[in-house]
Amino acid sequence: MNKPRRALLKVIVLGDSGVGKTSLMNQYVYKKFTQHYKATIGADFVTKELQIDDKLVTLQIWDTAGQERFQSLGSAFYRGADCCVLVYDVNVQKSFETLNNWHEEFVKQADPVDPDAFPFILFGNKIDGGSSRMVSEKKARDWCASRGDIPHFETSAKEGYNVNEAFLCVAKMALEGEHEQQNDL
Repeated sequence: MNKPRRALLKVIVLGDSGVGKTSLMNQYVYKKFTQHYKATIGADFVTKELQIDDKLVTLQIWDTAGQERFQSLGSAFYRGADCCVLVYDVNVQKSFETLNNWHEEFVKQADPVDPDAFPFILFGNKIDGGSSRMVSEKKARDWCASRGDIPHFETSAKEGYNVNEAFLCVAKMALEGEHEQQNDL
């Protein structure tokens, strides 16, 4: 019997402070959510193993601080990334408006071989916020379309809504990207 092939995929999660990056990761990896907000200092990562087809995939998910003062940490953390998740809070317009900055910063720091083909995914988090929504799903989809049709998921780290589905898409896209890079060699 053949052993399953393995892959280690580095995923970077970016977005403004307070959009729920850490909560999304904790919900995905540990199935836990806490109401207590604690800002990430610098960067941290968690890992999760999953099976995709005949491959055992280890996602190494990097959580970076959303505060501006930590953005200079970028290049060391971004290099070697296989996928980038951009996160905004559907209830905070400014967190959506800064997505272009996060996207550009990642491309500049990570310096991918083909920036247009690099896998990005957009998560609109905190859809459990009731009537305080500021960013429509259409607006987010239009933004994704203008970036080469990147996938978009609306999530709730608090309720666990769409979190597994969104990260499974991340893993598949990162795996596809890794496969294409190997074919280019």
